[in-house]
Amino acid sequence: MEFKQLKKITTHVLWEMKLRGEKITMLTAYDYTMAKILDKAGIDVILVGDSASNVMAGYDTTIPITLDAMIYHGAAVVRGTKRALVVVDMPFGTYQGNSLEALHSAIRIMKETGASAVKLEGGEEIKESVQRILSAGIPVMAHLGLTPQSIHKFGTYSVRAKDEKEAEKLISDAMLLDELGCFALVLEKVPATLAEKVTKMVRMPVIGIGAGNKVDGQVLVLHDMLGLTTEFSPRFLRRYHNLAEEITKSVIKYINDVKTGNFPNENEQY
Repeated sequence: MEFKQLKKITTHVLWEMKLRGEKITMLTAYDYTMAKILDKAGIDVILVGDSASNVMAGYDTTIPITLDAMIYHGAAVVRGTKRALVVVDMPFGTYQGNSLEALHSAIRIMKETGASAVKLEGGEEIKESVQRILSAGIPVMAHLGLTPQSIHKFGTYSVRAKDEKEAEKLISDAMLLDELGCFALVLEKVPATLAEKVTKMVRMPVIGIGAGNKVDGQVLVLHDMLGLTTEFSPRFLRRYHNLAEEITKSVIKYINDVKTGNFPNENEQY
């Protein structure tokens, strides 16, 4: 069933949704066609994720994708979107350690894509970058817990903040990002009880991925939830389709029709 809501989603609308207890829906998209479909279906937020590095470019991690590539994908998504809030991930190396470079990178994303916000991974360690970007009037979505850009630091994609020390740091980072003025927070692969606690402590909406159902919204990678990718099967992923199988069947049928001369038929030619 198609969900129709004409109101344009803004950062303020997301805050209002949290206040009235309405769940926020977010999915990734990387191209015009998919963005148009998601937007028409009524998704609240489209994340142009650096997961494009994996599902679109075939890399093992999110680290290789460049700022130019993210801008390319972001602009395509914005062109296909009328209602949803479009957020673009800032890729690895564009904001860590240099707040001025972070500002320049964020400005490029906003100017060249037409998106409404950017997303950064990390807490205290990227405080200056967040401050600079916010000072330019650019909305920032934060991201804590499992931060894929730090894969080489942690060496694993396992659940984060299970021990007390890491949980305390996550809470501290969430509070800091909230005070700085981030408009939303993604919590990835953290214990559900911790995610619930953070959600109640901060004003900004908290969107979970593998963080339980007591947060303010949910996000999944589109290619995973549609079954376009089949190798990735974490506990938090619910597959709503098996498009890889359906597409394969369609391609096999097309090949057979062409080989046998069945396609095109008399009605499919001029």
